[in-house]
Amino acid sequence: MAQLAEFAGKHVLLVLGLFGSWGLVLVYEMRLKAQGLTNVTTADAVRLINKGAMVIDVRPSDAFQSGHIVNARHIALADVDSNKIIAKKQKDKTFLTVCDDGSISGKAASILRDAGYQNAFSLKGGLNGWQGDNLPLVK
Repeated sequence: MAQLAEFAGKHVLLVLGLFGSWGLVLVYEMRLKAQGLTNVTTADAVRLINKGAMVIDVRPSDAFQSGHIVNARHIALADVDSNKIIAKKQKDKTFLTVCDDGSISGKAASILRDAGYQNAFSLKGGLNGWQGDNLPLVK
């Protein structure tokens, strides 16, 4: 133990770098875990839709008109938490938010979770991933 303390005393920068690296890995892993709770794969998204999840498309209107998931509702990101379609009585309903690549829909899912909708998820990879898995869109 004395040798370890001596080594740490002589190599302070090395020891600080080691602890800093551990801290960064911990923060990164916590972030991935938090995203994993809200992001779902296309296979999981299909299961949620089949069980009655409401699909909320947060892309711009023209992108929504060019193609969207069946029965998806277009709601702008700014209107997600105040939209009349998402009624207060539907706190236990499952929501699936989608966008082009999953970044904006992740924000929408977070907004819904912060508003008390604990069953709000984002499609990982967005509609690009959806189409990459050869799943259909309607126009």
